[in-house]
Amino acid sequence: MKKFINDVNLVEEQMIEGMVKAYPQYVKRLPGQTVVVRANKKEGKVALISGGGSGHEPAHGGFVGEGMLDAAVAGAVFTSPSPEPIYEALKEIATDKGVLMIVKNYTGDVMNFEMAGEMADADGIKVAQVVVNDDVAVDGSLYTVGRRGVAGTIFVHKIAGAKAETGASLEEVQATAQKVIDNVRTMGVAITPCTVPAAGTPGFEIADDEMEVGIGIHGEPGTHKAKLEPVDSIVDHLLDKILADLDFTGSEVAVMVNSSGGTPAMELFIANNRVADVLAEKGVKVYKTFVGEYMTSLEMQGFSVTLLKLDDELKELLDAKADTIALKVF
Repeated sequence: MKKFINDVNLVEEQMIEGMVKAYPQYVKRLPGQTVVVRANKKEGKVALISGGGSGHEPAHGGFVGEGMLDAAVAGAVFTSPSPEPIYEALKEIATDKGVLMIVKNYTGDVMNFEMAGEMADADGIKVAQVVVNDDVAVDGSLYTVGRRGVAGTIFVHKIAGAKAETGASLEEVQATAQKVIDNVRTMGVAITPCTVPAAGTPGFEIADDEMEVGIGIHGEPGTHKAKLEPVDSIVDHLLDKILADLDFTGSEVAVMVNSSGGTPAMELFIANNRVADVLAEKGVKVYKTFVGEYMTSLEMQGFSVTLLKLDDELKELLDAKADTIALKVF
């Protein structure tokens, strides 16, 4: 294993310290916790919290800031954070309007966020939760019961965060977040594995001429291994699965072509070229496109495609101001 680290036991600690030192205008660290919160606390509006295992950067700390999250909780690499730091984060960001927890559908994440939410509720903090399950590849995996939460989570952060900025109630923000979840679908593919620092070896094996179709963001298996094909064929397969799962006919959509960490922008744009052409052929209108690193898997070479079906409310909230480390909308 070759990585630019000092000590496998200090990866998360030093990552958070480096983030805070680079972007103090956006985030500060909650003392003693693997938690970043907004540098300037939000008051009088619903606060948002998300998190999960490290290794998916910029998710989730990169999306803390105006118009998106108020706190992000980092577990060890690909490991759910425990209830304690989530609970401490909830106490730190809580307002009189309450807190919405945005949780990816992994068993540990859901259990630990729910436990922390119950602890906060006992303190008199209003807490609500949504669970993101946008991955159409598999239903049930090594990490979860039901569908996995993947890159579509970023659209939930963005739109729910914008809704909160309007002064909406906790119930209204939760309902808007759920509307995003109900209308967002994702599927990914990878051609190389990634290596968790503490493990020291790749998380799975794949031949030089193979790809893992439908892979999860922790390197967990997808639907099948296949011989590597031109990216247009890969995109066609991903879109076939996504479009078969939800009727996007005649809709306007937001598109996200997301790097798994090791895929360069050149290849992402080539993939998006096909995504745009296929959607145009099928009468699906692209309203806005996001191409880049949003939900990664360490250094894995792969990408995912996400489609979000939009209505007038979701378009307005998608376009609303956001100012974070990893996403800015002005």
